[in-house]
Amino acid sequence: MLFAPATCPRLIVKVGSALLVDPDGAVRRDWLAGLVADIADRVRAGQQVAIVSSGAIALGARRLGLAKGGRASLEDAQAAAATGQIALCQVWAELLGARGLTAAQMLVTLDDLEDRRRYLNAAATLSRLLALGVVPVINENDSVATAEIRFGDNDRLAARVAQAAAAGAVVLLSDVDGLYDANPHTNPEAKHVARVERIDTVAAMADAGSASGMGSGGMVSKIAAARIATAAGAHLAIASGRAERPLSGAHRHTLFVAEKTAPARKAWLAGGLTARGSIHVDAGAARALADGGSLLAAGATRIDGGFARGDLITVEGPGGTIARGLAEYDAAEAVRLLGRRSDEHAAILGYAPRAALIHRNHLALL
Repeated sequence: MLFAPATCPRLIVKVGSALLVDPDGAVRRDWLAGLVADIADRVRAGQQVAIVSSGAIALGARRLGLAKGGRASLEDAQAAAATGQIALCQVWAELLGARGLTAAQMLVTLDDLEDRRRYLNAAATLSRLLALGVVPVINENDSVATAEIRFGDNDRLAARVAQAAAAGAVVLLSDVDGLYDANPHTNPEAKHVARVERIDTVAAMADAGSASGMGSGGMVSKIAAARIATAAGAHLAIASGRAERPLSGAHRHTLFVAEKTAPARKAWLAGGLTARGSIHVDAGAARALADGGSLLAAGATRIDGGFARGDLITVEGPGGTIARGLAEYDAAEAVRLLGRRSDEHAAILGYAPRAALIHRNHLALL
């Protein structure tokens, strides 16, 4: 692959279920061995590589004889994940070991990367493993995750891992070779998009379906992943994994170009996937935020949700979500301050208040 992900010091490679597991639920060992050979070549060239691997549920479902690939119910998916994760990591460890590489396993939940302290702990572990020359194999901990506390797809997980690892690029290996202006499975006239400078210009092209029926992601999840990765300063490529050596050669792909690197805390805020509530603002407040200001109560028009001080919330402008930040007030207090000037806050609340609903140091524009 002759693009930025091939040369960055630290790379995240995401492998989809349909590539790793065949329709009968068995590991595609020959293909996986080719991918591991590619990874070994990159490590020998000085690149640090981490893998975000799907496949645990599909493997576990086969071993347990579960219907619908282990996705008939949450309980089936959790049982399949617990069983399949062992098999998945055994295969990765064996094939990486045959190339002289040490594998490590990291299982994370959404909360591990949404809570700031746990995020920093995960980031420190990941960085240390990579510095030691280890190849971390990362997956969502589906054996305990529920609908409310899970990523739901490994595309966005890979982007968050890239952010935590301060990686320069992410490669999403999938059953498609990139983004098209229409669904190529149903429209033979669909045109491939090779490079994306601004995600907003292509978001409407996404199709939510997973072509294989085995994974949980589609093009919508990949574009969401691209938003997270590029906002954190990492390029993201969507590439087909159908080739025998998918990381070797100039295979066709779509490259989402990274934005200017954001400070680590603001990149974490921008990449957050969960929010406890939202504050709606008028056009004047939206312009002030765009100019680098804090969110003042005078420009707020509505509060949604039951958030507490310190919770991650979104800022909704006239045209949609414009920022994420950490609330300086509980929702009940913020409601009382809507539209009021800062010099009125003390009289309203009965104590000396904080100056803003969200301070600019704890706010990231989207």
